This record gives sequence, C-alpha cells and structure tokens, in this order.
Amino acid sequence: MLQRIVQFSLRYRGVVIVLGCVAVAYGLYVAARSKLDVFPEFAPPQVVIQTEAPGLSPEEVEALVTRPVEYSINGAPDLMSIRSESIQGLSAITAVFSDHADVYRVRQMVSERLSQTAGLLPQGVKSPKMGPLTSSTSLMLAIGLTSTNLTPMELRTFADWTARPRLLGVPGVAKV
Repeated sequence: MLQRIVQFSLRYRGVVIVLGCVAVAYGLYVAARSKLDVFPEFAPPQVVIQTEAPGLSPEEVEALVTRPVEYSINGAPDLMSIRSESIQGLSAITAVFSDHADVYRVRQMVSERLSQTAGLLPQGVKSPKMGPLTSSTSLMLAIGLTSTNLTPMELRTFADWTARPRLLGVPGVAKV
C-alpha cells in the first residue's frame, strides 16, 4: 500500500505539488479568518458569588444565605450548574453557564437577580458580591494557611500583612 503511494507520488509529481499548494492555501485562508487569542478560553463562563455572613454557623449560612442566593440565580439563561459551599461566616456559590453564553450578558443577569435578593437576606449579612471576571488560566495556585501556634485572627493578620505583600513582590505575580 505504502509502495503504491510512493510510486504514484513520483510518477505524478505535478498533481502532488498542486494538492500541496491547495492544502497550504486553504490553511492560510483559515488562519487569516480565525479568532486568535493569546490564552484561548477552555473553561465555560462562570460567575462566583460570595456573601459574608459574620457570626453565622455553616448550617445557618446554608439555610439563610446560600439557599436564597441559589434560588435567585436559578433559572438564569444558559445556566448549566450551580455549586455552593457554606462555611462559617461565608457563602461561596459558583454558577457555570453553557459554552456559547456571553459572559458579560450572564454577569449582568446575575447582577440584576442578586440586587433583588439583597433585601431578602437576614440583617447583618452583607449583600452578595460577584467575583471579578477571570479566565481559566488566571488561577495558578491556591494556598491555605493553618497553624497550631496562631489563632485564626493572628493567622489572618499574618496572611494580610506578611504573606500577601511578599507574594505580590514576586516577579510575574499579578494578583494575590
């Protein structure tokens, strides 16, 4: 089989050259009209919503904050899934949208729904905030701090005033 292809190619050089030129021309045509991006987006559009609820236990955050916010964004156009996490004093919700959804329109729709929900949350709970628009290439590393010697407040102070400035001083680090 391979021997026949080689014999055909040698016998009909002109046909092989023309087919090669057609393939190169088509490749140039497609390359000139394709959207090029330095970092193409492989992850579907998503919106991260965080709500601070100081003083509430994880169960209370789930019942009083996370569920109402989930209910408000549920039914948004092109919504594929909702993932949430409720911890002490914080509700974090990630809404994932279909690949063809326009991320700016999706964020606008979620923002409108969140503004309606802010009045339904318990007193003392801050209004839900959407995280910044990020791409799938933006999160390179996630770090968690634990300590047996420091209290949670001391650990937070260390993270804010020592670790964060040092990490921002590293060349190539844009956000901490």
